[in-house]
Amino acid sequence: MKKITSEIRARLVEVGGRTSQDLGLGRIVGQILVYLYLRNGDCSLDQIGEDLGLSKASVSVAVRQLESLGLLRRAWKKGDRKGYYRTADDIGTALQNGLFAFIRQKMQAVGTELDYVNEMIEKADASSNTDPDTQFLYNRIKRAKLLHDQVGQTLESPLMKVFLKA
Repeated sequence: MKKITSEIRARLVEVGGRTSQDLGLGRIVGQILVYLYLRNGDCSLDQIGEDLGLSKASVSVAVRQLESLGLLRRAWKKGDRKGYYRTADDIGTALQNGLFAFIRQKMQAVGTELDYVNEMIEKADASSNTDPDTQFLYNRIKRAKLLHDQVGQTLESPLMKVFLKA
Protein backbone atom coordinates (compact mmCIF):
# COMPACT_ATOMS: atom_id res chain seq x y z
CA MET A 1 0.00 0.00 0.00
CA LYS A 2 2.91 2.36 0.74
CA LYS A 3 4.13 1.96 -2.85
CA ILE A 4 0.73 3.04 -4.21
CA THR A 5 0.58 6.16 -2.00
CA SER A 6 4.12 7.11 -3.04
CA GLU A 7 3.26 6.67 -6.71
CA ILE A 8 0.06 8.72 -6.33
CA ARG A 9 1.92 11.54 -4.58
CA ALA A 10 4.68 11.53 -7.22
CA ARG A 11 2.16 11.69 -10.07
CA LEU A 12 0.23 14.55 -8.46
CA VAL A 13 3.43 16.47 -7.68
CA GLU A 14 4.39 16.23 -11.37
CA VAL A 15 0.92 17.38 -12.47
CA GLY A 16 1.22 20.32 -10.07
CA GLY A 17 4.61 21.16 -11.51
CA ARG A 18 3.41 21.05 -15.12
CA THR A 19 0.30 23.09 -14.31
CA SER A 20 2.30 25.71 -12.46
CA GLN A 21 4.77 25.89 -15.33
CA ASP A 22 1.93 26.34 -17.82
CA LEU A 23 0.67 29.26 -15.70
CA GLY A 24 4.11 30.86 -15.77
CA LEU A 25 4.91 30.31 -12.10
CA GLY A 26 7.63 27.73 -12.66
CA ARG A 27 7.60 23.98 -12.32
CA ILE A 28 9.23 23.82 -8.89
CA VAL A 29 6.64 26.16 -7.37
CA GLY A 30 3.82 23.79 -8.32
CA GLN A 31 5.72 20.70 -7.27
CA ILE A 32 6.40 22.10 -3.82
CA LEU A 33 2.84 23.35 -3.34
CA VAL A 34 1.34 19.96 -4.19
CA TYR A 35 4.03 18.09 -2.22
CA LEU A 36 3.21 20.08 0.93
CA TYR A 37 -0.53 19.89 0.34
CA LEU A 38 -0.35 16.09 0.24
CA ARG A 39 1.91 15.91 3.29
CA ASN A 40 0.56 15.43 6.78
CA GLY A 41 2.57 17.88 8.87
CA ASP A 42 5.25 20.52 8.50
CA CYS A 43 8.34 20.04 6.38
CA SER A 44 11.80 21.66 6.30
CA LEU A 45 13.51 23.02 3.19
CA ASP A 46 16.06 20.21 3.46
CA GLN A 47 13.36 17.53 3.51
CA ILE A 48 11.47 19.08 0.59
CA GLY A 49 14.66 19.24 -1.48
CA GLU A 50 15.65 15.70 -0.61
CA ASP A 51 12.23 14.21 -1.34
CA LEU A 52 11.80 16.08 -4.64
CA GLY A 53 15.44 15.86 -5.75
CA LEU A 54 15.86 19.64 -5.80
CA SER A 55 18.63 21.93 -4.57
CA LYS A 56 18.08 23.79 -1.32
CA ALA A 57 18.50 27.10 -3.19
CA SER A 58 15.76 26.34 -5.72
CA VAL A 59 13.46 25.13 -2.95
CA SER A 60 14.15 28.29 -0.95
CA VAL A 61 13.32 30.56 -3.90
CA ALA A 62 10.09 28.68 -4.69
CA VAL A 63 9.01 28.60 -1.04
CA ARG A 64 9.50 32.38 -0.74
CA GLN A 65 7.38 32.85 -3.86
CA LEU A 66 4.62 30.60 -2.51
CA GLU A 67 4.79 32.32 0.86
CA SER A 68 4.45 35.76 -0.77
CA LEU A 69 1.35 34.52 -2.59
CA GLY A 70 -0.12 33.36 0.72
CA LEU A 71 -0.08 29.70 -0.30
CA LEU A 72 2.42 28.52 2.33
CA ARG A 73 2.83 29.22 6.00
CA ARG A 74 5.99 29.06 8.01
CA ALA A 75 6.00 26.97 11.16
CA TRP A 76 8.54 26.70 13.94
CA LYS A 77 9.47 23.76 16.08
CA LYS A 78 10.61 24.48 19.60
CA GLY A 79 14.35 24.06 19.99
CA ASP A 80 14.94 23.78 16.23
CA ARG A 81 16.44 26.67 14.23
CA LYS A 82 15.14 25.41 10.91
CA GLY A 83 12.07 26.88 9.30
CA TYR A 84 9.29 24.46 8.48
CA TYR A 85 6.49 24.94 5.98
CA ARG A 86 2.97 23.79 5.31
CA THR A 87 0.19 24.85 2.99
CA ALA A 88 -2.11 27.66 4.06
CA ASP A 89 -4.97 26.62 6.31
CA ASP A 90 -7.60 27.49 3.71
CA ILE A 91 -5.74 26.49 0.56
CA GLY A 92 -8.73 27.18 -1.71
CA THR A 93 -9.03 30.82 -0.69
CA ALA A 94 -5.26 31.23 -0.59
CA LEU A 95 -4.97 29.76 -4.08
CA GLN A 96 -7.65 32.10 -5.42
CA ASN A 97 -6.05 35.13 -3.80
CA GLY A 98 -2.52 34.05 -4.74
CA LEU A 99 -3.39 33.50 -8.38
CA PHE A 100 -5.32 36.75 -8.46
CA ALA A 101 -2.31 38.63 -7.06
CA PHE A 102 -0.04 36.90 -9.60
CA ILE A 103 -2.34 37.84 -12.50
CA ARG A 104 -2.55 41.44 -11.26
CA GLN A 105 1.24 41.62 -11.08
CA LYS A 106 1.61 40.27 -14.63
CA MET A 107 -1.08 42.61 -15.93
CA GLN A 108 0.68 45.56 -14.33
CA ALA A 109 3.95 44.60 -16.05
CA VAL A 110 2.18 44.31 -19.41
CA GLY A 111 0.47 47.67 -18.83
CA THR A 112 3.78 49.36 -18.08
CA GLU A 113 5.29 48.00 -21.27
CA LEU A 114 2.25 48.93 -23.36
CA ASP A 115 2.37 52.48 -21.98
CA TYR A 116 6.05 52.73 -22.87
CA VAL A 117 5.70 51.47 -26.46
CA ASN A 118 2.56 53.54 -26.94
CA GLU A 119 4.52 56.64 -25.94
CA MET A 120 7.33 55.65 -28.31
CA ILE A 121 5.02 55.19 -31.25
CA GLU A 122 3.13 58.43 -30.54
CA LYS A 123 6.43 60.35 -30.41
CA ALA A 124 7.19 58.92 -33.83
CA ASP A 125 3.77 60.26 -34.90
CA ALA A 126 2.78 56.84 -36.22
CA SER A 127 -0.86 57.83 -36.59
CA SER A 128 0.02 60.03 -39.55
CA ASN A 129 2.76 57.78 -40.92
CA THR A 130 1.93 56.25 -44.29
CA ASP A 131 4.24 53.24 -43.88
CA PRO A 132 1.87 50.20 -43.73
CA ASP A 133 4.00 48.33 -41.17
CA THR A 134 4.15 51.34 -38.81
CA GLN A 135 0.42 51.95 -39.21
CA PHE A 136 -0.32 48.26 -38.53
CA LEU A 137 1.84 48.30 -35.39
CA TYR A 138 0.24 51.53 -34.19
CA ASN A 139 -3.25 50.03 -34.55
CA ARG A 140 -2.25 46.78 -32.83
CA ILE A 141 -0.77 48.62 -29.87
CA LYS A 142 -3.94 50.69 -29.50
CA ARG A 143 -6.03 47.49 -29.58
CA ALA A 144 -3.74 45.73 -27.09
CA LYS A 145 -3.94 48.68 -24.70
CA LEU A 146 -7.73 48.71 -24.96
CA LEU A 147 -7.88 44.96 -24.25
CA HIS A 148 -5.47 45.36 -21.35
CA ASP A 149 -7.62 48.11 -19.84
CA GLN A 150 -10.78 46.00 -20.22
CA VAL A 151 -9.15 43.00 -18.52
CA GLY A 152 -7.93 45.31 -15.75
CA GLN A 153 -11.46 46.62 -15.20
CA THR A 154 -12.76 43.06 -15.06
CA LEU A 155 -10.15 42.09 -12.47
CA GLU A 156 -11.15 45.06 -10.33
CA SER A 157 -14.89 44.56 -10.72
CA PRO A 158 -17.12 43.99 -7.68
CA LEU A 159 -18.14 40.61 -9.13
CA MET A 160 -14.50 39.45 -9.17
CA LYS A 161 -14.09 40.58 -5.58
CA VAL A 162 -17.18 38.58 -4.59
CA PHE A 163 -15.74 35.54 -6.40
CA LEU A 164 -12.52 35.83 -4.44
CA LYS A 165 -14.38 35.90 -1.13
CA ALA A 166 -16.43 32.79 -1.99
